[in-house]
Amino acid sequence: MQQQNSKQNGVLDLTSRVYKLVVELGKEGVLQSELWKKLNLTSRDGSRLAIRLEKRGLVKRERVLDNGRWTYKLTPLRLPIQIKSIEQAPCITCVVETKCAPNGIITPYTCSKIVEWVKQDYVANSQSSSEAM
Repeated sequence: MQQQNSKQNGVLDLTSRVYKLVVELGKEGVLQSELWKKLNLTSRDGSRLAIRLEKRGLVKRERVLDNGRWTYKLTPLRLPIQIKSIEQAPCITCVVETKCAPNGIITPYTCSKIVEWVKQDYVANSQSSSEAM
């Protein structure tokens, strides 16, 4: 029984490692064969792990032709939530935040601090996107 639990924990650990790598490699996805090389797995074991992740709704497996050979591209369906986009929100330190409401005198729809914050974030993201190209 203990040996079976140990084996299951090993598979879960490998599944987590595969998913973590897929997420780290991003929205563009990664070829299944590249993952197996990075994790030193056989294609059989790797395929089983990828199918497990697909059944759980964590990755999309798409059959692709790469250098004349069929393989699968794994793409994460769920990415971890990033709070970076709201870390600098002015509401967190706003002195009138308790009085702010959608129908109040102070409202998020007309707040100049929010407008300025959104503009700065938009400009920063636009610049980083154009630099990546």
